[in-house]
This record gives sequence, structure tokens and C-alpha cells, in this order.
Amino acid sequence: MSTVPTYPWRCAPEGLATRRQLRARGLRPGGHDPVAVLERPRRRGRPPLVAFLYRIDHAAPVRPMTAARRAALARAMLARRTCPACQRDAGYCIPRSLGCCVPCAYPAA
Repeated sequence: MSTVPTYPWRCAPEGLATRRQLRARGLRPGGHDPVAVLERPRRRGRPPLVAFLYRIDHAAPVRPMTAARRAALARAMLARRTCPACQRDAGYCIPRSLGCCVPCAYPAA
């Protein structure tokens, strides 16, 4: 098993980018494995945060949004906004901690 190189925070070489950096350029990893790891130190004995780095020259363009994907995303977001108790669109994503909309979670006494 080969190990990937690890770079300290802000010291990654040119030609490598994280997923977010690729997305900002309109790219995606395209099925390629990460070639390096970026390590950001943390305080108080916590383990460092890591981000995987991908080669920019191997990245593929982001797939365009189709009408079917847009409709599926709209249905998924509607399901996240629909209260299971009252079946109304809350207008916001229902938090998992409540499990239902705020009026159903905290009814007026």
C-alpha cells in the first residue's frame, strides 16, 4: 500500500486543489483518487483537519444540470421542508433535532 504525501496548511504545490477549489473552477475529481493530503493543525490536542488534494489537470468538467436532476432536487428539498406532523410546507428545512416544524414542536399552551 502506497502512502500519499502530506503537506502542511498553505504549503500545497501548484497543480493540486481540494474538491471545493475544483468546484469553484467548474471542475470535479472525475473518478480519480486523491494524490495528496493537506493537513491543518488544530489547538488543544485535537487531531488535525485534513483535506484531500486532486490533480487539476486530471479533473473533469462538472456535469450540467438537466431538467430531470433539477426536478429531483426540487422534490428532495420539498420533502425536507414538509412537516411530518401537519403535512405543511414550513418554508425552511425541518431540523432533525425537532423532527417537525416549530409550531408543531412547541404548540401554544
